[in-house]
Amino acid sequence: MRGLVIKNTGFWYTVLTDDGATYDCKVKGNFRLKGIRSTNPIAVGDRVTLSGDDTGNSDGKANLWITNIEDRRNYVIRKSINLSKQSHIIAANVDQAMLIVTVKNPETNTTFIDRFLASAEAYRIPVTLVFNKIDILDADEQHYLEMLRTLYDTVGYDSIAVSALTGEGMDQLRKSVEGKITLFSGNSGVGKSTIINALVPDANLRTADISEAHGQGTHTTTFSEMIPLDDALSRGDMPSGWIIDTPGIRGFGTFDIDRTELTSYFKEIFHFSKGCRFSDCTHTHEPGCAVIKAVEEHYISESRYHSYLSMLEDKDDGKYRAAY
Repeated sequence: MRGLVIKNTGFWYTVLTDDGATYDCKVKGNFRLKGIRSTNPIAVGDRVTLSGDDTGNSDGKANLWITNIEDRRNYVIRKSINLSKQSHIIAANVDQAMLIVTVKNPETNTTFIDRFLASAEAYRIPVTLVFNKIDILDADEQHYLEMLRTLYDTVGYDSIAVSALTGEGMDQLRKSVEGKITLFSGNSGVGKSTIINALVPDANLRTADISEAHGQGTHTTTFSEMIPLDDALSRGDMPSGWIIDTPGIRGFGTFDIDRTELTSYFKEIFHFSKGCRFSDCTHTHEPGCAVIKAVEEHYISESRYHSYLSMLEDKDDGKYRAAY
């Protein structure tokens, strides 16, 4: 029996089978020994094979196990919260990602944005930046928002400015997710759950206020889940699209990326790197570096360049696979 993993609670996996049934399943114990370098060998969005008895045991629950995972076409990965040397797969087999960011309450820093974008580039996942809470911005903050949008538009990333509370920009966002599997991600407190509730009123996701002491949000989503965009499942049909809701992320490490390829995941840096004197230029100190020159001449933003340098420093944490 084949199916789609639509929820991961860390212990149980909810699987929607090809015939429209849903089952709570576990993973066979030896599954973790198959060389999957992650704290969670199965992720939301995975296509899996089930085995066991679906007729129900003494307590009425099906006794099904996930025994195989199909090849992923992509996935989004981050540093594990508890294990510094391991990764955590956020979701698999997605069509696109919406990174929810805010200028204030809380402020999303550009390093976080750039790390997410670079990781998505590495796994061939298109990203749109969704700037939420535009209704609370004053004139200076609105100007900063427009500067950010111009920066990322110049690099090659689309953005949408929305207010989940007033509804401004939500129609554009709704059209962008129709017919697709879309990962929603972002820092805690940026309003991700509020946005999803506006797009899918039946989602009923919990929301929380921003901490006044720290200016950060609390984690209202504790596990990853696929949310259908319509009620097709109740009619026995497949939905027109899915939203993958994920726990809020406060930090974003980099795993399984070849350090020598990092330049390729910053579009503008890769463009200028073709003019470097040395083919193995790291763009940190080498003479004849076209990237450093582009930064000095403001063709590459300093914030993006500093994000690139911070990711290079991750090498000391063993986050990169060895070059070969």
